[in-house]
Amino acid sequence: MDFVMKQALGGATKDMGKMLGGDEAEKDPDAEKKEEERQEALRQQEEERKAKYAKMEAERENIRQGIRDKYGIKKKEEKEAEAQAALEQAAEGSLTRPKKAVPPGCGDDEEEEESIMDTVMKFLPGPLMDMFNKK
Repeated sequence: MDFVMKQALGGATKDMGKMLGGDEAEKDPDAEKKEEERQEALRQQEEERKAKYAKMEAERENIRQGIRDKYGIKKKEEKEAEAQAALEQAAEGSLTRPKKAVPPGCGDDEEEEESIMDTVMKFLPGPLMDMFNKK
């Protein structure tokens, strides 16, 4: 190489040969073996990490189950399964879908209608009240 080129690169002549497309004979003969060992080590670390977190989650679940047993709380999955079983059991003999529960205050309640009429009658003036009472 040229003296000027060496000076421009700051004396980095070893890497210059590679950059210019020189010989790449410095490959490690055990590179494939080392790469396989590295991949195996990574897989083993990942398996150890998963086992560690699975163990931690099992311990947490034991603690959760102890709390559920202590306070009589059911798991979400158990509640859903019981509700589904109750719906299936109720719908066994029925050809249609199960009826929904009517919330209080909705529907045909005679008492509620009478109480509304009584409330309206209280606010009517005397002659109008008499007219409605005659019917």
